[in-house]
Amino acid sequence: MIKQFLTASLVLASFGTFAQTVGKVTDPVEWINPLMGTASKPSLSNGNTYPTIALPWGMNFWTPQTGNMGNGWAYTYDADKIRGFKQTHQPSPWMNDYGQFSVMPVTGKLKFAEDERASWFSHKAETVKPYYYSVYLADADVTTEITPTERAAQFRFTFPKSDESYIVVDAFDKGSYIKIIPAERKIIGYSTRHSHPVDDSFKNYFVAYFDKPFASANGWKGKELLKGELEVKADHSGAIVGFKTAKGEQVHMKIASSFISIEQADVNLKRELANDNFETTKSKAKAVWNKTLDKISVEGGTIDQTRTFYSSLYRALFFPHKMYEVDKDNKIVHWSPFTGKTSPGYKFAGTGFWDTFRALYPFLNLMYPSINKEMQEGLANDYKEGGWLPEWSSPGYSDCMIGNNSASVVADAYIKGLRGYDINTLWDAVKHGANNEGPRATGRRGVNYYNDLGYVPYDVKINENAARTLEYAYDDFAIYQLGKALGKPASEIDIYKKRSMNYKNLFDPASGLMRGKNKDGKFQSPFNPFKWGDAFTEGNSWHYSWSVFQDIDGLARLMGGKEKFVTKLDSVFTLPPIFDDSYYGGVIHEIREMQIANMGQYAHGNQPIQHMIYLYNYAGAPWKTQHWVRETMNRMYRATPDGYCGDEDNGQTSAWYVFSALGFYPVTPAVDQYVLGAPLFKKVTLKLDNGKTIVINAPKNSDDNRYVQSLKYNGSVHSKNWLSHSDLLKGAVLDFDMTATPNKTRGTKEADFPYSLSTEK
Repeated sequence: MIKQFLTASLVLASFGTFAQTVGKVTDPVEWINPLMGTASKPSLSNGNTYPTIALPWGMNFWTPQTGNMGNGWAYTYDADKIRGFKQTHQPSPWMNDYGQFSVMPVTGKLKFAEDERASWFSHKAETVKPYYYSVYLADADVTTEITPTERAAQFRFTFPKSDESYIVVDAFDKGSYIKIIPAERKIIGYSTRHSHPVDDSFKNYFVAYFDKPFASANGWKGKELLKGELEVKADHSGAIVGFKTAKGEQVHMKIASSFISIEQADVNLKRELANDNFETTKSKAKAVWNKTLDKISVEGGTIDQTRTFYSSLYRALFFPHKMYEVDKDNKIVHWSPFTGKTSPGYKFAGTGFWDTFRALYPFLNLMYPSINKEMQEGLANDYKEGGWLPEWSSPGYSDCMIGNNSASVVADAYIKGLRGYDINTLWDAVKHGANNEGPRATGRRGVNYYNDLGYVPYDVKINENAARTLEYAYDDFAIYQLGKALGKPASEIDIYKKRSMNYKNLFDPASGLMRGKNKDGKFQSPFNPFKWGDAFTEGNSWHYSWSVFQDIDGLARLMGGKEKFVTKLDSVFTLPPIFDDSYYGGVIHEIREMQIANMGQYAHGNQPIQHMIYLYNYAGAPWKTQHWVRETMNRMYRATPDGYCGDEDNGQTSAWYVFSALGFYPVTPAVDQYVLGAPLFKKVTLKLDNGKTIVINAPKNSDDNRYVQSLKYNGSVHSKNWLSHSDLLKGAVLDFDMTATPNKTRGTKEADFPYSLSTEK
């Protein structure tokens, strides 16, 4: 104790009055707080996350369950009881879950209904790491521990002395099955619970093995104990097996699941857990996390910044999750939510492209291209099996959000250099989606209006019409870019280039903002730019008017030129956070999150405006980007339960932070450029898949020194406000000279501005 105290004192003394900074991180997984964002509720999101105990992109996640069965808020930080430990595939509480089931230890009388078996717990007796979870359940006097693989997990239950120690397996309602096989110390079953349409054959099969014989075994359904019954098929099925335990005795359970069959679940379990004990699986899981995280090494930030960075990086490494499995013949296979059949090849699920096209997929293309290559193959399979690319997969097509942003996800991957997958099928898929309206948010709603008029009208009963128009125009640009990269003829792709300019059809010169337009060509009236929803999606005109990713120069000219454009950007932060919620009939959580942030109309807690800070680079005021990026990182993110400023949707809001901490951001996916901000750390090292490294040096970086005085790229002065993706892949050293005073001459020339379609040569 004395030695530890002296060490800490010496560290503090060595930094004097300066904030402690962190040197080279050797064990990055230990800097993660999986509870970041869990202090959330429907009326106010601080992330809407849950502690995810899993491997990166794992097929299965595990989480302690404080909410009742079916509650999307599965774990909330202010809860005081745990009802079970749930296998989950949930991307967000608003989308809810699919294929979930849970396990729970109890002692004393036979308790299996979730409210009766629930136990008080405390965060003081809880350990939460990506690769390991432990909690003391006070009512049962049992400690539960979990450690995961991609498709399986090990549980370790430490029981008290009792003749009535039990483990409950809950297959949930909406149709489930369970069977206890005492001779094999085994439980098998399936859950069919899901929140969005899938083929009727959907099941999540599971198999569990225990290392101790059962002293008792009973099935149950609903709230009825079925004494002596070992097999149950009902709306809500479960099992409860009993043991006689000595004080401190540990009972181990190995469990795995499959979307294909019970037999495949058994294959998954035996392949991934084999003969490993709990500690071996835990050690392997930690090693996987550290290897994955080690691709980005940050140095010279504060303790809080380092924690926040790795906690955000952790969150960006889950979705979409794997839905494919490796069969007994070592072949990649997947169950299809579109056909109900098992097919060869990759499949991923649990992501909404409206969120993730912006930064999450570009981040994968830079740092984890090999996994995105698998994801692209999975998208090709989605199209071949279902006839459409998903816009929200959960796990099939989900009628949620707007846009046709699968085009961006496909185009950005290919343009950023990914190869070796069925791009020709994907080319057919993006064209099909751009010219047709599909089921459950696939394709384009209002496509005939859009193609004929150049916009989706306000008065034809298609909601969020202005937002759709703006996103379709960008998606057309992505298709045009992909077509160029594939060498497609002008006769095939020029229509998409032309439609990329459709954003101009909604620009209202009177307000200088985007505005809904009626079928007759007149703007909708009355117009309130502070009205949320209606013509826009989870935002207002002040948020969506910047959604011209493909042509910021053209947008600036519409707004009156560069100076007026900068003034308009400034207004976002200086306007009061007023709002009109009449479209929703009440304050939705996204409105409240903007209102309380004290950043004016800037609504970082939702995705449409997250790129806007970087747009100063297109108008000769890059120092304002540098200021506001740092302000947003400082104010809106922290590795605490309330550490996000809105929904952390499938890694997007985290990817914004990770990119911004590096010092650049992909404003326009499907373009070979990142727009510059300013780095957060004194040094960052990126280890690319191709063996090259990118080193980002900013030795003078501090809270005050947030401005870029100058930048050298591989030793040469770099005046541009952007970096080339293809050049970075060759390896690079970026030397930032940071200062407390903005440099108002660097990056102010037109030649230094990032790409815009209007200025394309």
